[in-house]
Amino acid sequence: MKIATYNVENLFDLKYSGHEYEEYVPNTAWKWNTKTYRAKLKNISHVITDLSPDIIALQEIESLQALKDLRVQLKKDGLYFPYYAIASAKSTTVKVALLSKIPIHTQELRVTATYKYRNILEAKVQLGNENLYIFVNHWKAKSGAESRRVVSAKVLKKRLTALGDVNYLLLGDFNSNYRENETFIKKRKLNDTQGITGINHVLKTTLHHQPVTYLTLQECDECAYNLWYELPEEDRWSHKYRGKGEGLDSLIISPKLADKKGLEYQKESFSKFNPPYLFKKGKVYRWQRTYGRQKHHTGKGYSDHLPIYAIFSY
Repeated sequence: MKIATYNVENLFDLKYSGHEYEEYVPNTAWKWNTKTYRAKLKNISHVITDLSPDIIALQEIESLQALKDLRVQLKKDGLYFPYYAIASAKSTTVKVALLSKIPIHTQELRVTATYKYRNILEAKVQLGNENLYIFVNHWKAKSGAESRRVVSAKVLKKRLTALGDVNYLLLGDFNSNYRENETFIKKRKLNDTQGITGINHVLKTTLHHQPVTYLTLQECDECAYNLWYELPEEDRWSHKYRGKGEGLDSLIISPKLADKKGLEYQKESFSKFNPPYLFKKGKVYRWQRTYGRQKHHTGKGYSDHLPIYAIFSY
């Protein structure tokens, strides 16, 4: 079974709600209209269809309508997901969602009562005689300090502690490098937590100041393993900022998924999806907008993130 995550870069519908970014208000000079919307749906569907996951987590989906429209396009392109969910309890500008070929039971983890934080989507999937808990994340961007991402991490960790020894998979856009504890430490803008990070310290993907590995995962019941460490260091990125690769998207597994019993992560199956068409002139071929005298969507490109995925067996 293949499980993936993909930040699709702002999939907005064509209904005006008042929460849109300026460039996604429908039918303005920006040309976010039926033509460009259909192009965006088609392009994202192309990527997901080629990736062909059984379950895929999505980030930056505006609404249930946008998710349904993507699902319809996927079905036209030959990939059918009977089950779907979106974290829509709060009217945040964009939301996290899930598409699945397997029945899912979902709820939302509320990350504060304000609209500033996106809720986390929790899905329970029965696989054989076991359950897999999937948590879809989209934490606060690095335009703000680490304390904002710690807020989401603590809500997630509290839920994991309550669940106990279960199969869980944390995935999505954490807006944190897989080794954020090393990369942010000297950045005053980000480090307002005295070196503590959400992804490494709160979720415990590090142990005694060292990254948790597949082998050491069994030594710590509260720890988790970030699958980026399965790839060579130079390949550990899904997004680029000013030309530098960052592993902002992650798949993180629980100890129970590596105990060689029942439901299991297939070791070394983790990868990023990077076919040539997702690049142009050496850069990730993100959704294109012109910034000349008349700013508008061109209907070309995909997303500023690459999908990542892993294989599980049961």
